[in-house]
Amino acid sequence: MSIDTRTDEVADGTAAGDTATDREVPPADGGRSATASRWPRRLLGAVLVTVVVASVALAAVFGWKLKNANDIESAAEQARATARNYAVTLTSISADGLDQNFTDVLDGATGEFKDMYSQSSEQLKQLLIDNRADAKGVVVEDGIKSATPTKVEVLLFVDQAVTNTVTPEPRMDRSRVVMTMELVDGRWLASKVDLP
Repeated sequence: MSIDTRTDEVADGTAAGDTATDREVPPADGGRSATASRWPRRLLGAVLVTVVVASVALAAVFGWKLKNANDIESAAEQARATARNYAVTLTSISADGLDQNFTDVLDGATGEFKDMYSQSSEQLKQLLIDNRADAKGVVVEDGIKSATPTKVEVLLFVDQAVTNTVTPEPRMDRSRVVMTMELVDGRWLASKVDLP
């Protein structure tokens, strides 16, 4: 009596003794090869790397621009404050303290302005002594005209009360001054003073 081995077939159509590794399983991607399925991953990786590099580069550029803007703003504020004080020194004189006044003016000056002031100081001193001149300057308004980290132009409006032998009662002079401040060895100094 023979036994029909076909009765041992499983209902799903696989023969007895077949294992899952013996069967040919179609690829899940509908027949595409494994190499083709790697391309989207590689492309995504390349895009992500590009985005990260671009983001770092943009952050560096914006960081540099922000630092530069902060440096200019800080320089402008320091130069403006120094220019205000220097304008008072420059416009406040007393016949009794001319030597100290001239020393202070020259100490806060540099370049073209220092040279010009040094050359005319002796004549100016004698004129002030002869006329018993006194003046008191006050900065009433100021603003930044232009600025870099090492050079700042400051616009100042100065009121100066002046007395001398001809006008013993104080006379008010109002001046507009453009002062160029330059950073020299860590100090802001006036290199140019214009009265436009």
